[in-house]
Amino acid sequence: MSVSRLDAVESELQAGREKGDPTERELRVTLEDAELWRKFQHITNEMIVTKNGRRMFPVLKVSVSGLDPSSMYSFLLDFVPADGCRWKFVNGEWVAAGRAEGRGEGRSHGGIYIHPDSPNFGAHWMKAAVTFNKVKLTNKVNGGGQIMLNSLHKYEPQLHIVCVGSRHRLVSNVSFKETQFIAVTAYQNEEITALKIKYNPFAKAFLDAKERYDVTTDLTHTQYPCLWTVGCSELSPSHSPCTALHGPISSESLMQPPNHGRVGGAGWPPGPTHSF
Repeated sequence: MSVSRLDAVESELQAGREKGDPTERELRVTLEDAELWRKFQHITNEMIVTKNGRRMFPVLKVSVSGLDPSSMYSFLLDFVPADGCRWKFVNGEWVAAGRAEGRGEGRSHGGIYIHPDSPNFGAHWMKAAVTFNKVKLTNKVNGGGQIMLNSLHKYEPQLHIVCVGSRHRLVSNVSFKETQFIAVTAYQNEEITALKIKYNPFAKAFLDAKERYDVTTDLTHTQYPCLWTVGCSELSPSHSPCTALHGPISSESLMQPPNHGRVGGAGWPPGPTHSF
């Protein structure tokens, strides 16, 4: 995205809410996999943040209708605080543990992710679900194009649709309560870990390793620690989640999607790495 476009988007986001033209009055944005998101929401979803950045699961996907097929749009994703609290996991449940970190103490949210297909025609965005599967969440300012979040704070992803061209304008802000999560450096609730394993196909490698080790253990009756337990304790911590924008957004915070990179740690799992 050029500097001029960055400035235009920044100006429009700060300026506020302009009504879309008549071709967009029927705009509709629908959350895909809403039932899966609700399973996680029911027990308070958690998303891992790491120094190097970690992808989200579930993956945020939306279906869009009502755009002008011949107009150009950019899709941007922001993560805004869902409340003013810092959280902690105590006796099997999340409880409020004081005020959230303010701008003077930390960053309440950091950056806007620009979908790599941006900008594109309305027809492109409407032909299939728009998937944000390359977003990476981090807890460090590393300049790698990730979204920086504070651990133990609750966030809600917010989608911005911006019409681009001779004059940029904000078409819509959309968010879904089902997608709220608490950012963590290691999963706190075992039920969340179980759901991630059950529904994330990229967690299968971890599950297969556990099953293979369990068979070996049953045959040899050795007393070595369970590989799955070791895997969780070593991998999870290092891999270990609104309708208005909160304050001005600088062009530095409008982040381009990162290059494909290594997400996991210690060379595991092999090949492309993903969250679970």
